[in-house]
Amino acid sequence: MTEARPGDWFTIGMDTWMLGAEAAMVIGLRGMTLAMGGAQAQREAQRMVAEKVEASAALGMALATGKLGSSAESVTRGTVSHLRKKVRANRRRLSSR
Repeated sequence: MTEARPGDWFTIGMDTWMLGAEAAMVIGLRGMTLAMGGAQAQREAQRMVAEKVEASAALGMALATGKLGSSAESVTRGTVSHLRKKVRANRRRLSSR
C-alpha cells in the first residue's frame, strides 16, 4: 500500500470541507422547497430519497468492485468525489429555481 503525501490529504480535506458546505446549501434550499408544500415539495421529497438510495448503492458497488482503489487515500478521494458530484448537481438545480 502506498502512503499518501501530506499534500494529498490536505486536498482531500479541503474537498471534504467543500462537500459539507455544498451539502449545507442543498439542505437549506431543499428545506425551503419542502416548507412551501404542494406537488413540488412532494416531488422533491421523493427525489431526495431516491437519490440517496441510488448514490449509496453506486458508491457501495464502486467500493466492492475496487473502482475506488485499495488505499485509504484513493477510497476517500473517490468517495468524496462521488458525493460532491451529486451534491453539486443538486445545488445547481435547486439554485436555479
